[in-house]
Amino acid sequence: MTVGYQISFDAEDPHRLAAFWAEALEYVVEDNSAMIRGLLDGGLVTDADTTTVDGVLSWRGAAAIRDPAAPVDEKSGIGLGGRLLFQTVPEAKTAKNRVHLDLRPGPDRREEVVERLIQLGARRLWDGRQGPNTWITLADPEGNEFCVG
Repeated sequence: MTVGYQISFDAEDPHRLAAFWAEALEYVVEDNSAMIRGLLDGGLVTDADTTTVDGVLSWRGAAAIRDPAAPVDEKSGIGLGGRLLFQTVPEAKTAKNRVHLDLRPGPDRREEVVERLIQLGARRLWDGRQGPNTWITLADPEGNEFCVG
């Protein structure tokens, strides 16, 4: 039996990063509003724990994106397949990532994808090569490095 997982990112603005990565990966931002409303009504969270993003009741300090083709828990809105979580932390990013995502559109689409990501707010850092393999390293809007191969 496999073990499910999500990839979590520390963020200054989790909603901004969720929007960027949803576009980058063609994922969707999770709608957790029904779960949040239930927790508010039950007194388990307060209005201070929430915010409204694009008209949707959301967590103030976190946002997630999910694979639109994967199953989703209808009660919570949480994706049950590929999922990225962005959570607020008080400190800024200060060093190179120890883990990063590799996007793999293929060499024939690489530049097109890189240009689209730059339009979304990414920054081109450098071109890499190891033997016959090449890639382009970018940074997302908060400086997290990732590669496009």
